[in-house]
This record gives sequence, C-alpha cells and structure tokens, in this order.
Amino acid sequence: MEQCACVERELDKVLHKFLTYGQHCEQSLEELLHYVGQLRAELASAALQGTPLSASLSLVMSQCCRKIKDTVQKLASDHKDIHSSVSRVGKAIDRNFDSEICGVVSDAVWDSREKQQQILQMAIVEHLYQQGMLSESTLNVDLDFKQPFLELNRILEALHEQDLGPALEWAVSHRQRLLELNSSLEFKLHRLHFIRLLAGGPEKQLEALSYARHFQPFARLHQREIQVMMGSLVYLRLGLEKSPYCHLLDNSHWAEICETFTRDACSLLGLSVESPLSVSCFSLYSMFLSFASGCVALPVLMNIKAVIEQRQCTGVWSHKDELPIEIELGMKCWYHSVFACPILRQQTSDSNPPIKLICGHVISRDALNKLINGGKLKCPYCPMEQNPADGKRIIF
Repeated sequence: MEQCACVERELDKVLHKFLTYGQHCEQSLEELLHYVGQLRAELASAALQGTPLSASLSLVMSQCCRKIKDTVQKLASDHKDIHSSVSRVGKAIDRNFDSEICGVVSDAVWDSREKQQQILQMAIVEHLYQQGMLSESTLNVDLDFKQPFLELNRILEALHEQDLGPALEWAVSHRQRLLELNSSLEFKLHRLHFIRLLAGGPEKQLEALSYARHFQPFARLHQREIQVMMGSLVYLRLGLEKSPYCHLLDNSHWAEICETFTRDACSLLGLSVESPLSVSCFSLYSMFLSFASGCVALPVLMNIKAVIEQRQCTGVWSHKDELPIEIELGMKCWYHSVFACPILRQQTSDSNPPIKLICGHVISRDALNKLINGGKLKCPYCPMEQNPADGKRIIF
C-alpha cells in the first residue's frame, strides 16, 4: 500500500498543476485577446481618419508584440514543467513496482499454457497409476508409459497375497541393474522364501537347506543375516515360535518387502516412489520459502539485469545454473536447495551427484573419485575405510 500511496502523491501533484495551468492559461489568453482587441480598434479608427501612425500608437504595438511573446513563452515554460511532473509519475511507478519481472530470466524458462496443461494431466495420470487405478484415466496414454505401472501393480498385488514368484522373477531378470543400485531386493526375497519354508516345520527342513544355496551370491554382503537364518534350523524341531529366532516369523517382513520392492523398482525405472501430486503437498512449505526468497532477491536481480544491458555485456549471465552475484537473503531463508560438496565446495549436478558413504557422510562423486587410493576409499571425516562401489547416490 505504501507503493500505491507514493504514486498517488505524485499523481495528485500533476492533477493540481494541470488545474492551475488551465486556469492561468485561460486567464492569460483572455487578457491578451482583450488587449489585442483594443489595439485593433485603435488601428482601425486611425485608418478610417486617414491619419498617419503616431509614435505612441507605434510604441503600443511594440509593447503588444512583446506581451504576446512573453505570454507564449510563459505558457510554454509552465507546460514543460507539467511534462516533468508527468515523467515523475512514471518514475514513481517504476521505482515502486517491477513491471517486467519476467525479464529477469530468459523466455525459454517459461512453458507454454499447453505444455503446462500437459504436465498437469500426466502428473494426475501417474498418480492414478501409482495408486493402482489403471482404468480411471480417460486420456490416451502411450502404452510404453503405462506398461511399467501394470507390471509393478501386478507384482505388488502378488506380494500382498504373499506370493513371491512374480517379484523373484522380476528381480532375477533385473539383477545387474539392481546391483548397480546396491539393492538388496533379491536377497530379501530369497530370505523371505526361506523363512516361509522354516514356518512349515521339520517337514520343510530338507527343502529349506536345499534352497539355502540361493544365498551364495550374497554371502559377502549379508553374512550375518545368513548365519542367523542357518542357526534357526537348530530350533526347527522345537518350533521357531518359542525360540530366539521367533522374530523371523514376524509379519512385518511382508510390509518391508513391499516397501523395498516399490522403492527399488521405481528407482530402476526412473520413477518417483511418491506420485508428483503427493510430493506437491509436501512441497508447499518449500514453495513459500522460495517465494519469500524471490521477493528479497528480485529487486537485486532487476538492478543487475539493467546494469548488464546498459554495459552491453549480456553474455555474462546465462540465467541457467547460477546467479550473477551472491544475494544475502537473511537468516530466515538460510537453506540449501541443492547439495554443496564439503570437500570440493562445489554444487552437485546430474553429472556429479551427491554420494552417501557407508558411514553416513555425503560427498560428491568427483570428490569420491579423487579420494580413492588403491581401490579403497577412506572417509575424510571418520575416517572409515570402505569400498567406493558401496556408495549410494542420493537425490534431494
């Protein structure tokens, strides 16, 4: 409201000057016309009498011309002053309101209305598909987009019915890619199948021992868990329900395997575990923080843009990955929208993502590669020695 009041004050000054100028102009012109009319009458009277132009009448004519010139100059000067006042109104508007906010970034940043509508529709469709409502959408969706959701929902339905077959088949067919993600999905599926055999009692002991051969590829990473499962065989005849291994029969393992499958399958397929609409609800607070930060930073960016254009060095700022200068937002907005590597002190990117080490510390991939020595990695903080391949990429 203060900005509107500032502009209104300048506008009131202009309106007052317009009113005063109009009244003064009308009065001056009427006086001038009256004076010229009197002089014209005197000249007409002298012409009728045939008398030559007297010196006094000639002096009056000179004074009349001078008065006309002075009046015109005075009105022109007052009009110029009004023009300056009108310009001050425009400057007050520019000073208090940013009319070209979109000019801070390039036009390529803003999507067209059709593109925005398409993105929203696809977000709704993806939300319905991830909820298992595959027939709710009336849009013509490409089958290649729909197929992964069909497969995921089919496997999840089987897991809810405690059928491990489809999930195991999927995990085996995607084994190499799951290993690249450091996923333990296949091992957990085999472990759960082994536990189901244990739950069958002594009659299933030989079958369980035979199935234990599936644990061989996972012996190095899951040695402790395999030892626990093999140790449970000692209590099989007495009943696992009353043994130290009764936790193996907990139904929570089925909920856990569903979560693990959903997470790893979505990561493998490049999908979000939560639908975009669900994530949007949790992103509102972040959006409000970003809006507040933008209100603080926008005037500075507008000034920088004006300076860049004035000095004709438009190639200095690409509008894309970085700000032209550091902008102080205050403690209220102290948060990172991206991860900055504490080792190289650089912001991470798609080509240099953040990597979480086994010890829990996070560094960039470039920093991880620089710290590898003899095929081993020593954490720069712990320092815990570990295999570089055990690091997991994380997404903020």
